[in-house]
Amino acid sequence: MRYQYTSPGSYDLFGWGRPRPDTIRTLLVLNIGIWLLLSLSATAQYFFPLLGLVPAYVWGKAMIWQPLTYMFLHAGFWHVGMNMLVLWMFGSELEREWGGPGFLRFYLITGAGAGLVTVLFNLNSTVPVVGASGAIYGVLLAYGLAYPNREIYLYFMFPVKVKYFVGVLALIAFFASLQPGASTVSHLTHLSGMGIAWVYLRSGWGRGWLNLSQQVKVLRQGLKERNVARQQQAEDSVREEVDKILDKINAEGYSSLTDEEQKALYRASVRFSKKSDRN
Repeated sequence: MRYQYTSPGSYDLFGWGRPRPDTIRTLLVLNIGIWLLLSLSATAQYFFPLLGLVPAYVWGKAMIWQPLTYMFLHAGFWHVGMNMLVLWMFGSELEREWGGPGFLRFYLITGAGAGLVTVLFNLNSTVPVVGASGAIYGVLLAYGLAYPNREIYLYFMFPVKVKYFVGVLALIAFFASLQPGASTVSHLTHLSGMGIAWVYLRSGWGRGWLNLSQQVKVLRQGLKERNVARQQQAEDSVREEVDKILDKINAEGYSSLTDEEQKALYRASVRFSKKSDRN
């Protein structure tokens, strides 16, 4: 299904004019790079059973890493190409809204969660499932919820609002997964990615993570400000002590200073000279 996205934000992969979506760029490089490496070396047949999602192996052989690693393997040019195109077009703006860590957390949770659901419904399957489609469908759902009335152009001609586009994709995945005798694993993964994304966003769990991150930033800023205030207070105290010593020197001469006052004057001079060097 061909489509064109009308928002200018999607064209900023390399940061021309707006903040660059570094997490999206890293995911693109990883997925395309791994596909190229396996394709050129002709080793996909060896890595798919090991790092792809094989429900029977996850369940029976404790290959618990597969619900995460399968997202970074793809079966062909169009598979990786379309997934990465959608990730770039619809994920870039989400990353700018949520920040890199927030987007990456969402991406991994939806993709791995879709993989776990696939395992649960296909415990005896030995067919490897590969691709980031579960996470990609989660990204599509998130974008549809965030910007439901934006338009895309199917076949570069027909304008469709994002909310309807995402809804149609969900229905296609749902009915395709019910077809008797068909391979339902990939469609189930797509649908699961959407479902987990919806729960993640609607439950407030995602907002909780974002809020926690914001609270950590606020806490760090508060600690930094308190440290600065303490340092300033200590400097003011030293300056006040030095002023008293200097007044005494003006009135009675340097020889009138006690040993402790001389040491205090020396410590102050060392302290302020170091600060001057740092500045």
